[in-house]
Amino acid sequence: MTISEKVGLVLHILRWRFTWSKRDLGYRPKGKVSEKFITAREAAKKIPDGACAASSGMAGNARCSVFFWAIREAFQQEGHPRALTWINVGAQGSRGKVPGTVEELGLPGLLSRYIAGHLETTKAQLRLADEGQLELHTMAQGAMARLFEAQEQGETELRTEVGLGTFLDPRVGEGSRVSPGAKGQFIRADGDALVYTLPKVEVALFNAPYADAEGNIYFHHASCLSENEYLARAARANGGLVMATVSAVIPKDEARISMPADKVDYIVVHPYNEQTASVRQHRYWPMFTPGGNVETDAAAARLKFMNTLLKITPVRDEVGNAMARLAATLFAREVPRGAMINIGVGFPEEVARYVIGQGLGKELTFTTEAGAYGGLPVPGVFFGAAINPEKLISSTEMFHLYLERLGACVLGFLEVDEKGNVNASRRGPRMIDFVGPGGFPDIAYGAKTVIFIGTWMAGAEFRIEEGRMRLAKSGLPKFVKSVDHITFSAKEALRMGKKVFYVTNVGAFQLTPQGLLLSCVLPGIDVQKDILESCPAKVLLPEGPVPVVDASIVTGDGFRLVWPQGGY
Repeated sequence: MTISEKVGLVLHILRWRFTWSKRDLGYRPKGKVSEKFITAREAAKKIPDGACAASSGMAGNARCSVFFWAIREAFQQEGHPRALTWINVGAQGSRGKVPGTVEELGLPGLLSRYIAGHLETTKAQLRLADEGQLELHTMAQGAMARLFEAQEQGETELRTEVGLGTFLDPRVGEGSRVSPGAKGQFIRADGDALVYTLPKVEVALFNAPYADAEGNIYFHHASCLSENEYLARAARANGGLVMATVSAVIPKDEARISMPADKVDYIVVHPYNEQTASVRQHRYWPMFTPGGNVETDAAAARLKFMNTLLKITPVRDEVGNAMARLAATLFAREVPRGAMINIGVGFPEEVARYVIGQGLGKELTFTTEAGAYGGLPVPGVFFGAAINPEKLISSTEMFHLYLERLGACVLGFLEVDEKGNVNASRRGPRMIDFVGPGGFPDIAYGAKTVIFIGTWMAGAEFRIEEGRMRLAKSGLPKFVKSVDHITFSAKEALRMGKKVFYVTNVGAFQLTPQGLLLSCVLPGIDVQKDILESCPAKVLLPEGPVPVVDASIVTGDGFRLVWPQGGY
């Protein structure tokens, strides 16, 4: 990137920072439009006390900010609507850092129950739960998305193997319950499956780019579709309200109509709506849209610069890069050409960077759970979108694809135990420490090959010296005897015949029926001292010496990934 490009992005971020609270809750479009068009304040008053509402979106994409602000204002001024049950599939908070997210609803009394697949970013709701003022539930995102589809069809339950053997299985953990004393249970065990359910959606809220004067909705120029259509259909089937917010009224275009006017009850026009975080819809970025055809590397560099400046994504050091190269090498060996791929947040994004950067991505289809199919998934505040996606589909349809033909996934972890179980959903005992499963259970269930990546210890100090990895200072082991919160069940993975790997900055492990097998180490790592004696988990060793990976993985010098898959 040139200096002028960086300056331009800095100015873009500053402009966003100083205008990100800008709103007009009384805005009404000029000209002759359908009676469906109302103000945000009027929309908030149509939500009855005690209703079950749901909003769609993912991270910074397609946020329903104007609805959140209007509902908060109405509650603060009039005490209504109140005691709502609120449902989110994807993450819609901002960790308390950015206004206009679902955290605007985190006021005592406004919500009585919050059900979401990913809770980590909704700090306002988590704090209320810690104070005993909000009931929290969670479940796998894919199950939630498919339950909207079920409600459309008049069904109330979804029977699936997703989540078996994890904390979502009431025989293992708390099921859907997150907060102490949470009432009800939305997951029950049924033999060799789990049965998920959700309250009936009575109010559906979503953000779309545009509407025409008749009230037809248009999705072109969106960065993702998430649950828009299926959520709206569920509410309509339940006799509830469907309300959309759009950035502008455009001329009618029959060929581009995404949702007919008769499928939407009310529309709020808000000129300040965003395509994605920091990007106003009226100045949408083509990179996130099918047919945008921007230069991928340049676009990725722009987004990385922005995330780094915003401190959304950490700056990786050479130790982290070495770990990502090891995972990318394993990926190239184990994942076939033509596979559909899902990449998680954090270190998995670095693995994708190497796979794509070395040309292997041309023969793979990358996807996001928010519905971006093809292209390069993007990280941080833009998570859920992709650069140059081939197409955008609903998250419901994407999760169906994951269950049917997901080739591989790369996911992060918080802890791993000696059986191969993974905790990726709870950092500590308080509600504020709860992460949630997200789409993790659905993705790991569908993938034929699962690659986990994370550091060997928390707070440890590693150094690369003369092309060798050295553990300079020990930390808290992340490989333990037994995790107390199972997000990934090793037993179920073995039953299904999956290939499962765990990549760290000391080496890589493979799941076997006997436990974790150390399959390779990085040059400079002492197997006995740095691995066997440094963690409580039992680690199995291969017959003969443990393979040592090539030095290029540690240093990056001469590092290459190639098809077909070879050995280390």
